Amino acid sequence: MLKRVSYTLINYCRCFNIYKKPSSLAVAGSRLFSSSRNQFNHTMSANSIMDQLSKLSIKEPMVMEDSFPNVNVVDLMRNYITQELSKISGVDEKLIFPALEWTNTMERGDLLIPIPRLRIKGANPKDLAEEWSSKFPCGDFLEKVEANGPFIQFFFKPDFLFRVVVPDILTRKEEYGSCKLVENKRVILEFSSPNIAKPFHAGHLRSTIIGGFIANLYEKLGWEVIRMNYLGDWGKQFGLLAVGFERYGSEDALAKDPIHHLFEVYVKINKDIEEEGDSLPLEESTNGKAREYFKRMEDGDEEALKIWKRFRELSIEKYIDTYARLNIKYDVYSGESQVSKDSMNKAIEIFNEKGLTHEDKGAVLIDLTKFNKKLGKTIVQKSDGTTLYLTRDVGAAMDRYEKYKFDKMIYVIASQQDLHTAQFFEILKQMGFDWADRLQHINFGMVQGMSTRKGTVVFLDNILEETKEKMHDVMKKNEAKYAQIEKPEEVADLVGISAVMIQDMQSKRINNYEFKWERMLSFEGDTGPYLQYAHSRLRSVERNASEITPDKLLDADFSLLEEPAAILLIRLLAQYPDVLRNSIKTHEPATVVTYLFKLTHQVSSCYDVLWVAGQTEELATARLALYAAARQVLYNGMCLLGLTPVERM
Repeated sequence: MLKRVSYTLINYCRCFNIYKKPSSLAVAGSRLFSSSRNQFNHTMSANSIMDQLSKLSIKEPMVMEDSFPNVNVVDLMRNYITQELSKISGVDEKLIFPALEWTNTMERGDLLIPIPRLRIKGANPKDLAEEWSSKFPCGDFLEKVEANGPFIQFFFKPDFLFRVVVPDILTRKEEYGSCKLVENKRVILEFSSPNIAKPFHAGHLRSTIIGGFIANLYEKLGWEVIRMNYLGDWGKQFGLLAVGFERYGSEDALAKDPIHHLFEVYVKINKDIEEEGDSLPLEESTNGKAREYFKRMEDGDEEALKIWKRFRELSIEKYIDTYARLNIKYDVYSGESQVSKDSMNKAIEIFNEKGLTHEDKGAVLIDLTKFNKKLGKTIVQKSDGTTLYLTRDVGAAMDRYEKYKFDKMIYVIASQQDLHTAQFFEILKQMGFDWADRLQHINFGMVQGMSTRKGTVVFLDNILEETKEKMHDVMKKNEAKYAQIEKPEEVADLVGISAVMIQDMQSKRINNYEFKWERMLSFEGDTGPYLQYAHSRLRSVERNASEITPDKLLDADFSLLEEPAAILLIRLLAQYPDVLRNSIKTHEPATVVTYLFKLTHQVSSCYDVLWVAGQTEELATARLALYAAARQVLYNGMCLLGLTPVERM
């Protein structure tokens, strides 16, 4: 029995077998995360935890504001602890509830409270912790309450968790973890936003998968989400590309592989600019010709726009294929070109009305140092009358609010754009829009060691193909297993994509990292393939005990689960709804990834002691119910991250 996480490629080879077809998984994924995903179907089981309390003849504690005990057992516990601690201490419940914290290790309990947070004057926190913990009634919910210095640690009763959490997971299935935190709230999420006619590279991956995760998370927590891709489809670079295509373009190469050919053209034309330096007059230089071409585009010149439209359409077709591979669909493909002149003119009018602008050498600027010294000055219109990215961002935000009346708008943009985004938000605020405070920038670190202009970019398609091929090679090493696989390349692709995504999401999003092939192709330790292996292994446990029906699992005798490994596993499963609540505060995929690895490590530890085969039906049923619940939570977390869990490996 393989126990821990350090699986070598040979281990993977041994376990790769058959998988669930991507088509059916994709259907399941789209059912989970489609545009109607925010329509929560809690009618069947909205009160499943409350129903369990009723069956167990346990009285529900009072319900605190911002707690959701019907779908989150940890909130139920918070409510009970708050109610009882208030009685003992005399401290207001509104102070106690938000002071309850997760513990950093489960040896310190499931929740704890730092007594200093309760702001009690003239008393020693350690003494209060000792006194209050000794008086605390464990009741139906808690196993024990302990003082630890100035903290009180609360340990949930395992038998209660087994009887409430497992049926809750098995009843709610994909909806376990979901919670309607808000009512009738709409969020626009702008993410990925690559530049047209440039290949999708490893750097674009970050905005794409972080944005995809955040969109899924908001839907799971009750928001209506509009996924928007704001393409970089306007600006001088299109003038540059048009000039470059005239010099270096090939119709045959464009028809065969449009994105890569346009990229080659882009690299060559940038090399021309570098070699020219300042040796030519502006109108004769490549830069000057590119500016002149873009001016024609802005003026609506049909010939100039014709080639731009062609490049745009070819690029979008290619992007859609890549997004599909990453389980991402957009509700709206927007772009800089879609911002109307009227909106930009209106923005400039408001700038002037509010006294925000001044001219310098014919260009229009806004001095933001009056509002925040760090923001400096920024140009909103060039001397030749053409607009800038910032002006178009302002116009786009105005258009979006008019159309969608959003409650929140999130921009998932790299940290190198922190200043630009801060300037943009401040300008909207100074324009007097009351919705300007509903905008949020979620930033992330860079994938270093690549440059589009120098042609040192590693394309995402190449990365995905490499990981697929390596996974395929591993699978082929076990000929007997390989022969049973219906579509080996597709399962290799799913597992390879998991490797690429998890290596990116494992650490905090603000961290930069150097692009390295060995990082992308690693399948050992805590990786995407390990999560896939853990999921398929749990499916195997379920298949091998197919005589135990789902109805039997719900009625299992959980008092038979006494082993420490089982207790630790149920405590982890109880945390999942809280993990999602915590993730929406930080917008960190790493929060979910870390949790899933903790969960899978614990499941692995359980295999040595919690056998299902060869046990009495009662014991096998109780253990299988616990494994089925763990498999469901792992599935939910992987889908939330944008992975496609495989059924067999």
